[in-house]
Amino acid sequence: MGLRPVDLARRAGVSTQLVRNYEAAGILPPAPRSDTGYRQYGPEHVQALLTYRALYPGFGAETATEIMRAVHNGDEALAYRLVDAAHAALHEQRLATDAADEALAALAAEYVDEQPVTGPSLLVGELAHRLGIRTSALRVWEAAGLLAPAREPGTKYRRYGPEQVRDARIIHMLRQGRYYFEQIKPVLEGLRRTGSTDALRAAIAERRAAHDRQTKAMLHGAALLHQLIDDLVLAPTVLEPL
Repeated sequence: MGLRPVDLARRAGVSTQLVRNYEAAGILPPAPRSDTGYRQYGPEHVQALLTYRALYPGFGAETATEIMRAVHNGDEALAYRLVDAAHAALHEQRLATDAADEALAALAAEYVDEQPVTGPSLLVGELAHRLGIRTSALRVWEAAGLLAPAREPGTKYRRYGPEQVRDARIIHMLRQGRYYFEQIKPVLEGLRRTGSTDALRAAIAERRAAHDRQTKAMLHGAALLHQLIDDLVLAPTVLEPL
């Protein structure tokens, strides 16, 4: 007797609706129907569901879904390419974190330098152009309490002094490293208040730890994927009677 959606859901700790969504998305192979029209799942559906759930933390929903579709379509080569691309992307993130670490260390040194920060005062468009971002990003950073530009008398135009320009460069680098505002704020506060780089070091260390967690999740998901592909390849072929 086949498994019901609720049986499959209980095996993976998800809702029955999510099981149906997974089947509709191609994450699960198509389920045959009983004479009364109910879906009937088997061990292959349980294995596919558990494999996807293992792939999800490391590869993300979109890539994990594409991998499962490729497997069910018999396209092993595409599944392997998707896995390779995800690992390559994570490696690029690691390199970006390393580069940001070096650049941020140089910028942070300006906070502890006794010499005042010098440079031109920039309008919002000028600063955005210098950083290669949209002016809206600077306004979002201001609304989040990360920047506090001065206002010109009369025109009320935003003016970013040398210190604000320096802070904006640090924010931009951290945002490129996928840091959240709540992670960036203590970094800036520590640098501004005491010149301490402790929060900066902690933020970078946490980013590297996140990379490690993702790699471990990828390895776990890949192990189940390997088993799924092997089982599909080795599955006995049902021969028609002579």
